[in-house]
Amino acid sequence: MIAFVTGATGFVGSHVADELVRRGYTVRCLTRPTSSLQWLEGTPVERAVGSLTDPASLTNAVKDADIIVHVAGLTAARNREEFFLGNHIATKNLLEAAQKGAPNLKRFLHVSSQAAVGPSPSLERPVNEDTVPHPITAYGESKKAAEDEVFAYSKNFPITIVRPPAVFGERDTAIFSFFKTVGRMGILPLMGFNTKYLSLIHSSDLARGIVDAAESPNTVGKAYFVASEELYTWEQIAECTRKAFGSSRSAFKIRLPEPVVMGVAGVSEFFGKFSSKPPVFNYEKGKDFIQDYWTCSVNRAMQDFGYRQQVSLQDGISQTVQWYIANKWL
Repeated sequence: MIAFVTGATGFVGSHVADELVRRGYTVRCLTRPTSSLQWLEGTPVERAVGSLTDPASLTNAVKDADIIVHVAGLTAARNREEFFLGNHIATKNLLEAAQKGAPNLKRFLHVSSQAAVGPSPSLERPVNEDTVPHPITAYGESKKAAEDEVFAYSKNFPITIVRPPAVFGERDTAIFSFFKTVGRMGILPLMGFNTKYLSLIHSSDLARGIVDAAESPNTVGKAYFVASEELYTWEQIAECTRKAFGSSRSAFKIRLPEPVVMGVAGVSEFFGKFSSKPPVFNYEKGKDFIQDYWTCSVNRAMQDFGYRQQVSLQDGISQTVQWYIANKWL
């Protein structure tokens, strides 16, 4: 069985590639000439050089694939057009290539995001697969457009969509700064004055859930949230981080009023226009951070393909922190 993976040079995609290798697949990874291959070094994977913005390169890359797992996506961009190019159009290009180059495709698994659906209205009502999508950012809108494209191709081959919430784990850079701030500096930055709840998932749980969903006959033509079974607060996450560092002191809480958060986000976005890379923290990220409930239900995934959270919050953060230390990130 040949499994073709996009995004395998990145955080989540590299863990998915590892999981597929463990299950005995022949794994072929899409790489660009400029891609860092640090997470693929020493792993028994094939490399197909190409780009999601170059349709001609994709047709050959996916040739004879049995499963395609599309993880790659753009999480930071300068404008709406860049988000749609990196998420919507890139996905469309891959779907067209799959139709041409993989005639016996058994599953196209698209990794989307909870951002495609949006935040929850309350603690008691986490979003689920029946929630009407209401993305609040251009990133979320571009992921929703990609989902629509995938669903449109369901008449051509079997598709499945997985929507993770925030992801953490070994090799991650996005939440790394939070761990460093809490663990090393003893500071817990909190956005606003309300307790904010979120779903999380460790990278190993997500990789396993993605491959399980791709293999299950019950998931064809459907979308699923794959996340923690528990809902967490940032205070809980900070406490687990403090314990992972072996610190006896509590994290010092600094609450930032939401207008201040949005002001900082706007300034960051402005100065990011003069940088070679788009800013990681911009006005849209600020909108994400001030939401009270980024929560989702995993009941459907549990029912349809037996998903269960295997890595607890404390174990996941401890493993992640130890990896950061061992690799001299901390």
